[in-house]
Amino acid sequence: MHHQWLLLATCFWVIFMFMVASKFITLTFKDPDAYSAKQEFLFLTAAPDAGRSLRETHFPEELKLTGNRLPGGRLVQPLVYMQRLELVRNVCREDTLRNLSHTAVSKFVLDRIFVCDKHEILFCQTPKVGNTQWKKVLIVLNGAFPSIEEIPESVVHDHEKNGLPRLSSFSDAEIQKRLKTYFKFFIVRDPFERLISAFKDKFVHNPRFEPWYRHEIAPGIIRKYRRNRTETRGIQFEDFVRYLGDPNHRWLDLQFGDHIIHWVTYVELCAPCEIKYSVIGHHETLEDDAPHILKEAGIDHLVSYPTIPPGITAYNRTKVEHYFLGISKRDIRRLYARFEGDFKLFGYQKPDFLLN
Repeated sequence: MHHQWLLLATCFWVIFMFMVASKFITLTFKDPDAYSAKQEFLFLTAAPDAGRSLRETHFPEELKLTGNRLPGGRLVQPLVYMQRLELVRNVCREDTLRNLSHTAVSKFVLDRIFVCDKHEILFCQTPKVGNTQWKKVLIVLNGAFPSIEEIPESVVHDHEKNGLPRLSSFSDAEIQKRLKTYFKFFIVRDPFERLISAFKDKFVHNPRFEPWYRHEIAPGIIRKYRRNRTETRGIQFEDFVRYLGDPNHRWLDLQFGDHIIHWVTYVELCAPCEIKYSVIGHHETLEDDAPHILKEAGIDHLVSYPTIPPGITAYNRTKVEHYFLGISKRDIRRLYARFEGDFKLFGYQKPDFLLN
């Protein structure tokens, strides 16, 4: 009888210890402060939980799953997208880069962010990175046109007709609400390749409906930055590089107004250290990133990103070398000094082949 009571007591002790251990484990998993920022993973929901509009939830490294969904149906981002967000957070914390990574969330920034209230989406415009197609996606989602194919090209950038409100058009309280709760994204590409694209589009192929780039902005750049005053050709890429790399470029920027959006930094456009974006897409991997963004925003069943011609988004080092050929190292280094924040925030390799 004594042995039976002893065995029973032992069983109760084991059960008691198991319950204590289980409780400790549960509390440990629920404590977000037990893990560093580097161990957190960002999950985006395809549809908000009941009573909750925020799409972002942080989970520690130990809870990372190998599948595509968490219990409850929430989507888990592939590692590359988490790494991009983590890189931005880390660079934003570097004091030595603060002047190149931080900016005020001014009206200039809010003017760049387009709103889709129906699906709670904010899109920050970064020109020369395939933004026209993303605008078309939002135009359809807002109900202005039934499909992307039916949107006239003349309407896409006409903000009186395209049905795309800017975040700056809302009250301060409404702005803050949307910044805190909406799905937010933007797209980047290699900073130097983007500048080449901007130069070609605005000063070489210059569309007829934007004559001011060739007839007003180009002459202003030439007057200040052309070294050979006897040169009579139109603006050259070398003139453009000197303008952008000049630490005192802002006085010309003020004269040019909002036209500078095609070549200012991503930091100046979208304030990535001040606004917590849900996804950062890369132009170079847009074939994968576009479907991912649509899926994470919960709209992949409503609209598709237009077909991307094979190879069109790939980085072209040969083109970059061609455009920078003959430009002095001093001018290229000054240009890099201005765009260094963009290179580091978004993981683009420093172009040593141009700098050294």
